[in-house]
Amino acid sequence: MPLNLDAYLGVHQDALKVYAQRTSVLANNIANADTPNYKAQDLDFRSVLAQAGSPNAPLALSTTNGAHLAPTSSDSAAGAPGSGLKYRVPLAPSLDGNTVDVQMEQSAFADNTVRYQAALSFLSGKFKELMTAITGQS
Repeated sequence: MPLNLDAYLGVHQDALKVYAQRTSVLANNIANADTPNYKAQDLDFRSVLAQAGSPNAPLALSTTNGAHLAPTSSDSAAGAPGSGLKYRVPLAPSLDGNTVDVQMEQSAFADNTVRYQAALSFLSGKFKELMTAITGQS
């Protein structure tokens, strides 16, 4: 009987990708903490994970007329349907329009790192189980 590796690993492989993407977004927020008018962003983890695991992922944009503009990678910017990126509501906005709260971003970054490591450890355990089953050693 063949083993479906995707079913065996479950949602954790998709979660790992989303955690990595969220790490990038949070790091970008921290890097722009002093940039005037920068708006902090975050991923809606549940919606992005649901899209990653569903076979009915959102359709890519396409042109139906030669006069239409071609879709670009910026079409998946914050707030675009299917991107999962959302702007954060600031607790105390700064005078220069920047909405990054460094302590909140660092806390979210640390939490995301712990969750990433947990998913990685779980997947590592699953692969060790497979190796044990393949080699027949306990």
